[in-house]
Amino acid sequence: MSGIIGKKIGMTSIYQTIGDASKQIACTVLEVGPCVVTQVKTKETDGYAAIQLAFGDKKEVNTTKALLGHFQKAQTGPKRKLKEFKDLEVDKFKLGDVVKVEDLFAEGDLVEVVGTSKGKGFQGVVKRHGFGGVGAATHGQHNRQRHPGSVGASSFPSRVFKGLRMAGRTGGSKVRVQNLQILRILPEHNAILISGAIPGAKNSFVIIEK
Repeated sequence: MSGIIGKKIGMTSIYQTIGDASKQIACTVLEVGPCVVTQVKTKETDGYAAIQLAFGDKKEVNTTKALLGHFQKAQTGPKRKLKEFKDLEVDKFKLGDVVKVEDLFAEGDLVEVVGTSKGKGFQGVVKRHGFGGVGAATHGQHNRQRHPGSVGASSFPSRVFKGLRMAGRTGGSKVRVQNLQILRILPEHNAILISGAIPGAKNSFVIIEK
């Protein structure tokens, strides 16, 4: 499985002709690469084969001395995002190589996108799990429209079962979306258009895998 690092720009839509009809398709715009090979790992030196890619410029003042030396070995400036890809063909890459989106993907490919979903803080059961609430405001109900209701049994088991859906922190989690199609590749802008929505806010980093 090959992959590359990108950044979510936003959403748009394009028209795609299918037969005699034209269909509007929602898609996400990603800035993908160019990524720099900052480390080549082999089974002899590291115990496994992998390629480390770096993406997104970063100020030197905000980079540790250890990372500065790491990037200098690859003859590149400081980068914001690092990611290893184990299934890339290691023999084809060397330190300092630049990997672009058109080197790995083509229009029509199905990909998986991994991102961090938007954090929504502490939320109740209605927003977090889609509960309907206790019910109407009549029949003795008072300010309980969005409450979870009963959470446990009586004498047995005299406790609340583990894993019960309750209020809690929502979002801010790693999410993988599969079977998204690459609709357009724009090499001059280092951008691709992927069908559907992907997790994360604008300008957040994502991983695109094949």
